[in-house]
Amino acid sequence: MSDQASGFVLQALSFDTLEGWKDDDPSGLFEVMRNCRRQITDVKPYRTGSLGLSSEDLLPLLAAAEDFTPSSPASARAFFETHCRPFLIRRKDGNPGFVTAFYEPEIEVSEEPDEIFRFPFYRRPDDLIDLNDANRPAELDGSYAFGRLHQGRISAYPDRRAIDEGFLDGRGLEIAWAKSKIDVFFVHVQGAARLRYRDGRIGRITYAAKAGHAFSAIGKLLIERGEIDRAEISMQSIRAWLARNPERVDEVLWHNRSYIFFRETPSRAISLRTADSEAGPVAAAKVPLLAGRSLAVDRLIHTFGFPFFIRAESLTHLDHGRPFRRLMLALDTGSAIVGPARGDIFTGSGDAAGESAGTVRNDADFVILIPNAAAGQFD
Repeated sequence: MSDQASGFVLQALSFDTLEGWKDDDPSGLFEVMRNCRRQITDVKPYRTGSLGLSSEDLLPLLAAAEDFTPSSPASARAFFETHCRPFLIRRKDGNPGFVTAFYEPEIEVSEEPDEIFRFPFYRRPDDLIDLNDANRPAELDGSYAFGRLHQGRISAYPDRRAIDEGFLDGRGLEIAWAKSKIDVFFVHVQGAARLRYRDGRIGRITYAAKAGHAFSAIGKLLIERGEIDRAEISMQSIRAWLARNPERVDEVLWHNRSYIFFRETPSRAISLRTADSEAGPVAAAKVPLLAGRSLAVDRLIHTFGFPFFIRAESLTHLDHGRPFRRLMLALDTGSAIVGPARGDIFTGSGDAAGESAGTVRNDADFVILIPNAAAGQFD
């Protein structure tokens, strides 16, 4: 067992004792791993998290995957057994890991606003700048990764309420307009969406930046106010409450001051019949997500591209009544994904994926697979 960071330790395991491992089929991960290798070698390496594992540590595994095609689920598992060692991420406070899920919504939009399509998705403004320890004003908390540069002065960017009330009007930043402010809000939470235009074209948007304010979960707010029982909280129950209380929508949404800006992805004009439409959105790791096999993690701790075996015994609706036990790749992150054993499972695109994602709130074991050459430092 190795103590690599405050708050958690890594405990060495064997694949033979990894419950559920022998029932999994990770064959679909190899194409994603090849994409990750191209991103690291041709574009730039992923940022190294505080655990200390780097893209360089990952590359031997990705190189081995380059020309490997599994002939069966057993051969796919054997590949990882040969090239990696599993380590359980154990929190020092004794609490289990935790998983939620996210998906890519599909939203009806218009290129021009009218009396129906009134709520915009915005591109990143030119006065929004990246912050670091060198330029962050003293009055802004260290969690602020973005701020506003205006007339030579850096300050906090206006929040959700200010933007909803017109701060960005007239600047030509709108990508498209949706019918529902609530739909736009939940796309902000998910970080990506398919846009179905009125002429039948399908576009895609994905996260570009945020205003900088901390994410505040409106579900937590509604629980604290006694509006929704903690046991019933889900995306579906939150949406239902907002639909029943239209006069309170702004008040509740503005509680989450965080605001997300988007960029259009290259598949903007594709038809849903094309093969490209079947790929998941390109997220923080800059490769398309694979439904059911892509995991968002805390990027301050973990490094994109590493495999994680997730075991959530109480999560059964994603695998037809069987406990969730799957090997996944860390390919995304999110404001609410904080901690060493905290993850967000990508369930896919569209309404059905949203129904699956909305009720995932389950304890889980997180086992990280570390390539052999780098694993020794954790013994």
